[in-house]
Amino acid sequence: MVMVLSGLGGSGLEYRRPVTIEEAVAALRARRHTVLAGGTDLFPARVGRPCDDALLDISGLTALRGIAETNQGWRFGALATWRDVWTADLPPLFNGLRAAAREVGGMQIQNRGTIGGNLCNASPAADGVPNWLALDATVELVSSTGSRRLPVAEFVLGNRRTARREDELLIAVHVPRPAHPARGTFRKLGARRYLVISIVMVAAVAEFAADGTIASARIAVGAASEVARRLPSLETRLIGQCPDPSVVREEDLAPLAPIDDVRATAAYRRDAALTLIRRAIADLA
Repeated sequence: MVMVLSGLGGSGLEYRRPVTIEEAVAALRARRHTVLAGGTDLFPARVGRPCDDALLDISGLTALRGIAETNQGWRFGALATWRDVWTADLPPLFNGLRAAAREVGGMQIQNRGTIGGNLCNASPAADGVPNWLALDATVELVSSTGSRRLPVAEFVLGNRRTARREDELLIAVHVPRPAHPARGTFRKLGARRYLVISIVMVAAVAEFAADGTIASARIAVGAASEVARRLPSLETRLIGQCPDPSVVREEDLAPLAPIDDVRATAAYRRDAALTLIRRAIADLA
């Protein structure tokens, strides 16, 4: 479906709602569009000013919905909502992602907001991003010339910046099956319990050997840098140990670059991150 609405000065606002991926990528190839999924980031950002974008509404693409287990792991369609995530039958590996899904805005946002939109919006405080990093997730992008996959760490480049080309559509997020039994956790600090932008947050996933020690670990901190960051030195030091919060050191925070803003000072964020990391490791025990 294509609509052109008359604007000021004779300009027109183009609105497209394709029903197939092929239609969507053809539209993206033809001209620059702003992609509309759940709209929970797009519309609030345009309050008080005209919406003069060419909109590509992908909400009709049923192929982008659903969460499915595959031989290699799990596939999350880009239009899966946060409610879909926290109500899905997922193993303990996804405990952190499910916890984050219940803290993304309020119930209305969880019903409408999509995981693909959350990634493409690329907010430093996006609750989903540290969890995808801890899950070692990749995004799947498609265009009229083919498809490609990128690790989430290479997809989210900075504040509101991603590696998606203008002719590409994010269609899915893939999580690999771990080599060992695994579980995840998520810790978030905000000024209140719900409807709050994160001051700092931590996502952690650990795989466990048969003796209960950690076979591998991935720990990511969000809202304390321009993009969420993993902590490789801590991840390496946890291997072969039982989860022990006391192993966390202040120097483990070296990859982070917190800032002062209206929600918190950089020093407070750094101190809070240290505390939340220790609590996350205790959760894994």
